[in-house]
Amino acid sequence: MSVSVNGAGRRRFLLGALKGLGLGLVTAATLAACSPGGFSFGPSSSIGGGGADPGPATLSSGRSFGTGPVKVGLLLPLSGDANLAAVGASMANASELAMGFVAANPNLGSNITVVVKDTGSTAAGAAQAATAALAEGVSLILGPLRADQVTAVGQVARTGGLSVIGFSNNSGAASPGVYLLNVLPETEVKRSMGYAKKLGKKAFAGIFPTTDFGRIQEGAFRQAMADLGLTARAVYNFSSEAEARSIVTQLVPLLQQGQIDLLFIPDRATAPSFGNLLNEAGIAPGSVQLVGSADWNNDPAVANTTTLAGAIFPAVSETGLAALTTEYQAKYGAAPHPFATLAYTATILANAKSLANGTPRYDRNLLTATAGFNGRDGVFRFLADGRSEFALSIRQVTIGGSSVAEEAPKKL
Repeated sequence: MSVSVNGAGRRRFLLGALKGLGLGLVTAATLAACSPGGFSFGPSSSIGGGGADPGPATLSSGRSFGTGPVKVGLLLPLSGDANLAAVGASMANASELAMGFVAANPNLGSNITVVVKDTGSTAAGAAQAATAALAEGVSLILGPLRADQVTAVGQVARTGGLSVIGFSNNSGAASPGVYLLNVLPETEVKRSMGYAKKLGKKAFAGIFPTTDFGRIQEGAFRQAMADLGLTARAVYNFSSEAEARSIVTQLVPLLQQGQIDLLFIPDRATAPSFGNLLNEAGIAPGSVQLVGSADWNNDPAVANTTTLAGAIFPAVSETGLAALTTEYQAKYGAAPHPFATLAYTATILANAKSLANGTPRYDRNLLTATAGFNGRDGVFRFLADGRSEFALSIRQVTIGGSSVAEEAPKKL
């Protein structure tokens, strides 16, 4: 276990009317039980988590949606790893629904044809899919899903002068011309810490597992501290139950003396156990502000852990997924994966006339317009370095679920 004290560092609706948003781009929106006392370790922030089974990956590579003259490649895992393939199928289905929406609205016009390519579950497969898409004359690539695949596709796309809108939430995959349409750790952590600052919290600490997820969240936490002028009184890392219990032992006097008034525990797999350990050590629920990650949203273990009641976490709007779920279930007979909203948004965005028919097509100045776009998950924008920013709400854990503590801003 490593601990640094006083450290600071750098380092995821009802369809409305169509309207323009900034530089004439259409919006994509139109575009009560306590968990077991034992400590739980397990994977967190997984692509496969957080939604119902979207059904088998039945979509084949080469299937297309839409009738427009501009070809857009949609690169997703449809074979290989079963979990990834299920997510890929759900996202491809959502893209088809988006193009169905376009077809049903003559005022939009079908400007694109989406061509689906199977990346499999490897970076090499993604590069091959991108090469095939370029050979077919696509003007933009949507996807793929994993960071290593996005990076590989970006390298291929550059040879053809194309932009990529990938779906990874790993900022390391972003670069100029390779944009990430997902909630990035920097965005979510800064949002939750900014809200805590408004609540008057001043002394922050974070606990992170020694995993890739933990390291990324720790980096985002340190960056948020620096950006918001906040103080990180302590940063802890753990890789075992013994280390986790030791951290709580160290924290208790600091919490009791008021030297720390906020504790960031982003890992959804172990957050319930930390809540229980703190309670067993005499730290009553609500006496310190607990903060989680966007990965907490809709997690049943988090929702049903009484010692986490009152904790807050950032989240995208749930109305977009709710609306899409109704339409998706009617057509495909199953619920979509939450990432389906990303594919829907990307498809509507790609069909925007000013982008698809512009000169050049998918002009980067338009893609990175400061006003951004309104997607299924709320307002977002792309930055010149390829990263994205989302307008997030703050939710508060209630027994059995969560409620909105602060709505997402309507603009960034």
